[in-house]
Amino acid sequence: MAGLDTRQHQLALEVQLRDDATLENFLAAPAVQPLVLALKQQIAAQGEPIIYLYGPGGTGKSHLLQAACHLAGSRALYLPLAELVEYAPEDVLQGVETLELVCLDDVHAVLGKDDWELALFDLCNRARQWGCRLLVAADAAPRALSVALADLRSRLSWGIVYQLPQADDDAKDAILRFRAARRGLTLSAEVSAYIVSRAPRSLESLLALLDTLDKASLAEQRALSIPFVKQTLRW
Repeated sequence: MAGLDTRQHQLALEVQLRDDATLENFLAAPAVQPLVLALKQQIAAQGEPIIYLYGPGGTGKSHLLQAACHLAGSRALYLPLAELVEYAPEDVLQGVETLELVCLDDVHAVLGKDDWELALFDLCNRARQWGCRLLVAADAAPRALSVALADLRSRLSWGIVYQLPQADDDAKDAILRFRAARRGLTLSAEVSAYIVSRAPRSLESLLALLDTLDKASLAEQRALSIPFVKQTLRW
């Protein structure tokens, strides 16, 4: 299926990239900076043909996969497999090897299904033949995945494997202040620490609170102080 139209494919599957999921909007800890460089090299066709990321939820896997698609442009495709598991795999994966980059998120969500495992195995082989680069994310390392098809585990390990660390409170504080600054918000260390200490533990929930605070601050023309945070979030 040559000449796959990425936009039509994503529209048909109702997959959309988040506008804020860019590399510029990702605060990379020192341990993650080599991965960001590897992603840029992969997109420029100078790096690994397959990069595999793993870690628990909230470590930035989906953000990085979508950021890679943003950077690669129209010749890249993002496929969140946890959302697409009810589709027939051939409807999702047919012809995608003709693209320059395919990002497969939540691979673990489709494992244990014979048709999906075989389709992913075939995709790895076709991607290698066509020169399509694969960026893959899951919740565990390839060796720890519940894969029935041993050859698929081998294919997923063809490239380099990166583990993304879970953010502790200090990392969450840094990310929150970084993302606030990207929005043009002034967030003091005191207010940031207050929010992190009371927010839900997941990074996604924490950043959702920042979105709420940003909208409220703009609407009321007020700075982000602890009293304002308490009022807005009803803490």
